[in-house]
Amino acid sequence: MSPNASSIRHYIALARPDHWVKHIFIVPGIVAAFALAPHLPVLQIFSNMVIGFISACLVASANYVLNEWLDAETDKNHPEKANRPSACGLVKPLYVYIEYAVLGVLGLLLAAQINDVFLIASVALFVSGITYNVKPIRTKDRVHFDVLSEAVNNPIRLLLGWAMVSSATIPPLSLLITYWAGGAFLMAAKRLSEYRYIVQEKGPEAPGLYRRSFRFYTVESLTLSCFVHALASTFGIAVFLIKYRSEFIFTFPLIIILFGYYLHLGLQPLSVAQKPEKLHRDWKLVTLVALLVISSVYCVFVDIPFIEQLAQSKFVEINLHAPE
Repeated sequence: MSPNASSIRHYIALARPDHWVKHIFIVPGIVAAFALAPHLPVLQIFSNMVIGFISACLVASANYVLNEWLDAETDKNHPEKANRPSACGLVKPLYVYIEYAVLGVLGLLLAAQINDVFLIASVALFVSGITYNVKPIRTKDRVHFDVLSEAVNNPIRLLLGWAMVSSATIPPLSLLITYWAGGAFLMAAKRLSEYRYIVQEKGPEAPGLYRRSFRFYTVESLTLSCFVHALASTFGIAVFLIKYRSEFIFTFPLIIILFGYYLHLGLQPLSVAQKPEKLHRDWKLVTLVALLVISSVYCVFVDIPFIEQLAQSKFVEINLHAPE
């Protein structure tokens, strides 16, 4: 029996088109490639961006379909995710796997139209959905590895954006590390908020029933995880700006404030940190991100000569002998 019109919306919900907003993380890769790498003609870049964003959305949706289907049983222990179509038994396995295959194949076929770097990154994005969700690997069940493996999608998105602009290079390692660690910070803050919310709503045993890795987490360990990932990300930023663009030092105050504010969100039991696709609803966060984007673009394209002097190794000389 084929799905009827009323049930099609359940299969659309599996693909989570509202989560496509996460692909905003592709944009910094585009900007960075413009600033640092030899790039393609503008018309080619525009074409790559149109095809590339569609491809990325399709591949990500394939991963969402797989994620939600394989989490159907455990989602029943979550206060909100229990209402998802899979958890409620509103979708059929055959159609779910057909949807998964169609989205994945179409996304990768479009990726192949851009260049080899973009295709490799797209395959990596697709495979990450398998390793994250499918047993026996299923990294989402492994404490701390769940954060790191989900966060790897961030540097992949950075590479997707970079490949739209430059087909012969890849981003600096320091930038990839920054993106990975920054993504891990976001995921750890998400789990911190989610953990507190589930405990508040369903009791201290509920988080472990919802997700295996939550059996080993505590509020303290998740908070420390956020701190460690934030430090790693800022270290990567520091290395990147010293090597490639010292002007970025002006963005540091905003970056520090942004990390601090996001951790504040993560400490709230019910906040937008649990749902990254709804982060745009927090006006303070949006304002901080907008200011960071504006300052970053300015620092990419405007040279500030005296900044180079700050990056040079110099010592302050002190004369301990008074003049005779």
